[in-house]
This record gives sequence, C-alpha cells and structure tokens, in this order.
Amino acid sequence: MKENVLKALDTVRPYLQADSGDIELVEITEDAIVKVKLTGACSICPMSQMTLRAGVERALMRQVPSIRRVEAVNI
Repeated sequence: MKENVLKALDTVRPYLQADSGDIELVEITEDAIVKVKLTGACSICPMSQMTLRAGVERALMRQVPSIRRVEAVNI
C-alpha cells in the first residue's frame, strides 16, 4: 500500500509545489489512515485543511481505495 500512496502523492505534489508547498508521507496506520505533513507554504496556509480534504484525500482515495482517511500532522 505504501508504494501506491507514494505514487498518489506524486500526482498531487506538483499542484502544491506550484504554490511553494509540498507534502510528505509520515505514516500509514494499521486501520488505513494516511498521515501526512504539509510543508512550505502549505504548513501555514489557512486553506490547508480544504486542500487536504478536497484535493489530497480525494486523489489518494481514488488511487488507493483501501484508504479510510488522510490526516495532517505537525512534527
């Protein structure tokens, strides 16, 4: 599953990088929750939760249907 999640993240990464942001995979839990870290401009953007839900989560769940949810973590 990790390989598929990384491939899916690579499909959304250019859109985040276009706005000086990025995303990193932190962990995939046993119950199929993907934890990511938003970096760059995305880490301070007030719209980051909308981007996470409407963009990142949808793209990942479309490409890896076994994912239950995507969560942002601050490390």
